[in-house]
Amino acid sequence: MSNSKTSGGFSSLVASISVVICLVIGFLMYHFVLGDPGNFVDGDRTAEPLEGSILGTMYKGGYIVPILLGVNLIILLFAVERFVTLAKGKGKGNLNAFVVKTKSLLEKKDIKGAIAECDKQRGSLANVVRAGLEKYEHVQHDTNMDKEQKLESIKKELEEATALELPMLSKNLVILSTCASIATLIGLIGTVLGMIKSFAAMSQGTPDTSQLATGISEALWNTFLGIAGSTLAIILFNFFSTKIDQMTYSMDEASFTIVQDFSATEK
Repeated sequence: MSNSKTSGGFSSLVASISVVICLVIGFLMYHFVLGDPGNFVDGDRTAEPLEGSILGTMYKGGYIVPILLGVNLIILLFAVERFVTLAKGKGKGNLNAFVVKTKSLLEKKDIKGAIAECDKQRGSLANVVRAGLEKYEHVQHDTNMDKEQKLESIKKELEEATALELPMLSKNLVILSTCASIATLIGLIGTVLGMIKSFAAMSQGTPDTSQLATGISEALWNTFLGIAGSTLAIILFNFFSTKIDQMTYSMDEASFTIVQDFSATEK
């Protein structure tokens, strides 16, 4: 019997294209939104930002800013992608209620009813349970297998079904973990470049206040965008990892229940 699995999430190709698109959007935002002439004195990008213009001040953060904007967009995009995928993987209704209901039906030896519940739930856990129950039902009346062989057959089916589901749940999390690491590092590069400009302005006999302000702005905005992106990515990564761990635990619990029920029933 072939196992079905919950589909969802970006494929590797789509994920790669999405990363490139986000970086391109970051550069477009930098040039056309942050760099809008209306954000600067006399409409000149090389001049000082208008007083109170956050967009103009961010533009002065230099060419590391569009990269950081792209990284932050990547984080937001894949956060939405993971939310949607995990919601689909969770299925309909409460997982704990589903597990309790399935256990109750197994205790009553209502395999058909338990399979029907899986069809209603339609999540990753339901797919694993359904695969185990169908194998349970299949081997129950197989006279060519002894009890141990039947148990091993059910365990193998449950393991294969779980192995099909877990990659979908954790797919693309590596992108969030990578962004969590590189966002801070890219921000630090921008910070260092900004400080270099600031010290260069201070090294002159009469400090160039304009260059000094530009250097400080570059350092601070790059630091802010880098830390903000890294913090968001870490929070989201841990959140999704916890959700996946909970679903994995539910799969293990349900698998154990099926095996134990069969072991207690089969002579």
